[in-house]
Amino acid sequence: MPTFAVLKNTDFQLVSEFAQPDAKKRLSLGEALHGATAYNIYRNPLGQLILDPVKTIPASEMWLYENAEALASVKQGLRESAEGKSVYRGSFAKHARE
Repeated sequence: MPTFAVLKNTDFQLVSEFAQPDAKKRLSLGEALHGATAYNIYRNPLGQLILDPVKTIPASEMWLYENAEALASVKQGLRESAEGKSVYRGSFAKHARE
C-alpha cells in the first residue's frame, strides 16, 4: 500500500445497494463513474474497495512533472495570470509554422 493517503474525503454517498457481479465477476458502475478514464483500485483486509480516479499524462508532457524547477515556473505563471498580473504582448501568429 502506498504511504500517501488514499482517502482524501470521507463524505461517501450510497450510489447503489446490493449490486451483484455477473458470471464473470463484473459490476456495472454506471452513474457512479463520471470524468475519469482510469482508476486505481484499492482493497483492504475486509474486502472493501476504493476506486480512485486517475488521469494519464502523455509521455511527451511527462518531462514537466519530472522537472521541479520548470513545473514551479509554470505554476507561478498560471498563478500570476489568474491574479491579473499578465501583460498582453500582442499576437504571435505571424511566427507560427504550419
